[in-house]
Amino acid sequence: MTKSELSLALAEKIGIKKKDARLVTDEIFELMRSALVRGEKVQISGFGSFEVKDRPARIGHNPSTHEEIQIPAYKSASFSPGKTLKGAINKKG
Repeated sequence: MTKSELSLALAEKIGIKKKDARLVTDEIFELMRSALVRGEKVQISGFGSFEVKDRPARIGHNPSTHEEIQIPAYKSASFSPGKTLKGAINKKG
């Protein structure tokens, strides 16, 4: 599902204009992005949590030349599904 599809489904589900649903969707993602940039964890009960993790610097290898290269430290966003979401995904039948 894309962001546009999500906005359209939201508009249909709660009976609002597509334009308004797009604004709501955009604002939710912007609020989540801002929180992650500040280093905050975003927890959505029944769904899961998003957080920023620090990845340490390491030595990698160029696959073409097998030369060692230094990969700098960086931050990465990660998602951990909640128990309810895991259960829904793994539900049989």
